[in-house]
Amino acid sequence: MFKGTEFIESLKRLYAKGNVTKEDLKTMVINNTITPEEYEEITGEKYKAA
Repeated sequence: MFKGTEFIESLKRLYAKGNVTKEDLKTMVINNTITPEEYEEITGEKYKAA
């Protein structure tokens, strides 16, 4: 799995363009693809578990 700064920066761009949603990112947290801290970095909002 590709994970690192470049991946997070890509997700930030995709989120800003509307190509990735908060729901998509929440699923990534649940699947351990990104951390709750990375979710917050990308969205600017605290991650809240469902």
